[in-house]
Amino acid sequence: MNSRERMLAAINHEKVDRVPTDIWATAEVWDSLRAAYGDEPDIRAALHIDGMAGLAPEYIGPPMPLVPKGESVNVWGMRTRQVDYGTGVYDEQYYCPLADAKTMEDLNAYQWPSADWYDYSKMREQARELGQGQVVQCGYMAPFYFHNQLRGLEQSLVDPLDDPDFTNAILDGICTFFLEYHRRCFEACDGLIDVTQVTDDYGSQTGPMISLDIFRTIYLPRLRQFTDLGHEFGIKVFHHDDGANRVFLPDLVEMGIDILNPVQHTCPGMEMGALKRDFGKKICFHGAVDNQYVLPMGSEEEVRAEVRDCIDKLASDGTGYILAPCHNLQPVTPIENIVAMYDEAYNYGRY
Repeated sequence: MNSRERMLAAINHEKVDRVPTDIWATAEVWDSLRAAYGDEPDIRAALHIDGMAGLAPEYIGPPMPLVPKGESVNVWGMRTRQVDYGTGVYDEQYYCPLADAKTMEDLNAYQWPSADWYDYSKMREQARELGQGQVVQCGYMAPFYFHNQLRGLEQSLVDPLDDPDFTNAILDGICTFFLEYHRRCFEACDGLIDVTQVTDDYGSQTGPMISLDIFRTIYLPRLRQFTDLGHEFGIKVFHHDDGANRVFLPDLVEMGIDILNPVQHTCPGMEMGALKRDFGKKICFHGAVDNQYVLPMGSEEEVRAEVRDCIDKLASDGTGYILAPCHNLQPVTPIENIVAMYDEAYNYGRY
């Protein structure tokens, strides 16, 4: 099997020759891997990483505002600045454009992004080229996460309790753009996109950040719209959800997600064997290799043992699992441990 065939087989719960692999990593980790192996194709070949190829349209909208060096701004007006923590540099958001909004007039005055700001004309050719060797991933629909970023985390958690109508108006603005933008992407590349992200972060390290009732009332109907849109075009839905999110999984699986990431199995309720037992016939798991302790601080043998445990539990039926770190590999992770992870997956995960 080539990488594309292997990944699609795992997603579709079909027989694979070995457990497929993927990678998420910070810029510093990519720099270290390039220093050791060369360009990205060389890294993937050396470490037997299957991965996904990303696809997006070209931005042709209004000129973006000028920002100081080390800062960035996106089409939503969200601003970040680079913060050096000594162990890595991260883009931290410092400006939420709707943080002070209080009325519908404030929302009407905000410049919501438009699907017209993008050129979709080149996407089909790009998708065809990318799909010759890899799974093609396009799109990112995350209503809760964008609510967080527009309002600030604390205010976005208060909004549904304080003013449901105002909250729904914010989410309508977010989702109107998402639906039109992604429909145009999918139409431009009809039949050539394999995976899209319908995603959010509802789980914290110890439990959910919102109640199941708020999730079902405010966010789930919108996630369902996005999932249905992807499936309308024959696209598999990838759902990223950090932390302890077990309480939401029955609804998400019933809604139709196809892939669950990152499977943070050290959090309460996220035991891998139970997840495979309860949901493994309907979804493919992606991630799971612990990058809070094992990858950055464990020995090479501990890394290899973690890989074997993930494969034994999440691919217990010989499929339905894509091995990857359970989030971005961090700069404190030794290269030797990264190599050990992929080497063990390549050798132990064979069928």
